[in-house]
Amino acid sequence: MYAIVEIAGQQFKVEKNQQIFVHRLEGEEGANLDFDKVLLIEDGSNIKVGTPVVAGAKVSAKILSHLKGDKVIVFKKKRRKTYRVKNGHRQYFTKISIENITA
Repeated sequence: MYAIVEIAGQQFKVEKNQQIFVHRLEGEEGANLDFDKVLLIEDGSNIKVGTPVVAGAKVSAKILSHLKGDKVIVFKKKRRKTYRVKNGHRQYFTKISIENITA
């Protein structure tokens, strides 16, 4: 059984007991979350597609940790103009574990 759910503006294909990284969510470590924007649920050969969401469906998850991603270097240069800019960025993520999918 899997579901396609919208979390923090992005769509994820999730299954029970799966761990995923999403953009930083509000909440403490160990807190439980419910996501109501379920776009599709597949259970064996039975598929429910929402218009735009499946009515009454929800995905329960648990926050495992808050962390930062790897550093991404942004380097801009214009040749022969003595223009060079170097910036770094680290994205904030939340690691969540999918506890339950209910239709």
